[in-house]
Amino acid sequence: MEDFLIKTKGISKEFSGVRVLNNIDFELKKGEILGLIGENGAGKSTLMKIISGLYFPTEGEIFFEGEKVVINSPFVAKKLGISIIPQEFNLINHLNVYENIFLGNEKRKNKIVLDKKAMRKKTKELMNKLKTVIDPDTVIEGLSVAQKQMVEIAKALSRDSKLLILDEPTTVLTINEIEILFDLMRNLKDHGVSMVYISHKLGEVKEICDEVMILRDGNFVSKANTSKISEKEMAENMVGRVLSEVYPEKVSPDSDLCLEVKDYSVDRVLHNISFDLKKGEILGFAGLVGAGRTELAETIIGIRKKKSGELLINGEKVEIKNPLDAVNNGIGYLPEDRQGTGIITNFDLIKNTTLVSLRNYGKFIINKKKERERTREYVDEFKIRAASLKTKLEFFSGGNQQKVSLAKCLDPQPKIIIFDEPTRGIDVNAKREIYFFINDLVKKGISCIFISSELEEIIGMCNRVAVMKEGSLAGILEGEHINEKEIMYYATGVKGAA
Repeated sequence: MEDFLIKTKGISKEFSGVRVLNNIDFELKKGEILGLIGENGAGKSTLMKIISGLYFPTEGEIFFEGEKVVINSPFVAKKLGISIIPQEFNLINHLNVYENIFLGNEKRKNKIVLDKKAMRKKTKELMNKLKTVIDPDTVIEGLSVAQKQMVEIAKALSRDSKLLILDEPTTVLTINEIEILFDLMRNLKDHGVSMVYISHKLGEVKEICDEVMILRDGNFVSKANTSKISEKEMAENMVGRVLSEVYPEKVSPDSDLCLEVKDYSVDRVLHNISFDLKKGEILGFAGLVGAGRTELAETIIGIRKKKSGELLINGEKVEIKNPLDAVNNGIGYLPEDRQGTGIITNFDLIKNTTLVSLRNYGKFIINKKKERERTREYVDEFKIRAASLKTKLEFFSGGNQQKVSLAKCLDPQPKIIIFDEPTRGIDVNAKREIYFFINDLVKKGISCIFISSELEEIIGMCNRVAVMKEGSLAGILEGEHINEKEIMYYATGVKGAA
């Protein structure tokens, strides 16, 4: 047992009588990177939350450095040297970067006085390691999603961890940022740090991990050396069957325009953005992190105030000052940050689904039966795993939370939908389900804006691709020009603005 940093024997976990982990034996050597994969709801995050003290197991034992331990809180886990970079951000918005990084682990000049200078200095050192420029005094709510992810990584690195758990750390990072993270992981491995890497990006698992462990429906399926298993075999072991074509055949849109954006500008963020969207079209938006794609979506639906520009829907000028105006004009929005703006985790499944469309269920008294029936339809349609319709979303996996966010976006029956990173944190099979569902939407004449950092799905799904760079529209690609090389040429400025 001394060769292993951590071992578990017979770990099981139940929520409200529903078993989500069943008799898991898990082991990790010192200085090893283990990939942990499975469909949404397979139990990956639950197992890691048990190891990091966020959950307590219903059954089973944990051994750390050869000794049996009881990890009944995150404090105990951190004392042992276990740190987790969570899938959903665990940051306090009104505190600044260095305060978040050292929260609960503050540096002090003496027992009373905080050593803010030392914490700022250490934060700068951590950001230099991550090759990112973030001021230690910046308030968290002013950061982009990608920058928040870097702060989470820095927070975990600030502790001298023996075991580092990374839960979907690259979903919002660029190719360059991912490579920086991987270089850092290799360096930590060389210094004897063990890591668990949870990801739905199977190519990344093969690249960075020594071994891969697969869970399905809370059960152990297999464990293999990553050099001896293909991505296809990983995916098929995850879902328990042979996978068919990932992307549906593209649907040709009508020539009629349903949306026209003309000269949209936002101070210091967007610069004279103009594009149109056809009826039944999927228009992709690509670009590096910080290019302004999410900011453009937020301006269209009225979250951000535009400096100039106009919006036309079906040829008629409309003024959208807030998200309610967007809903009233038939525009739906699936946000990038599902826990921040997509769902309310302490609300149940029904309340989240009907949150935007309550007026459709009664003016003065809510028709609870209609709410339940409609929510049940979404559960069946999206294969949402839930103990009951009254289960709070804090107990859902990230992928199932994303499906609920999608149901909430669709319930007002929009004619135009903006999808911002719709497959973030979703397994390969659930991704395929969402791709085919979006394809069914456009067959019905609904128009979609599809924002994604994954070029493969941009290429596989979209009729045209708008590429943004530094708040400007660099170009719009069609046909054979929709390929990774062309997209990156425009995203990096090798090719000029449209």
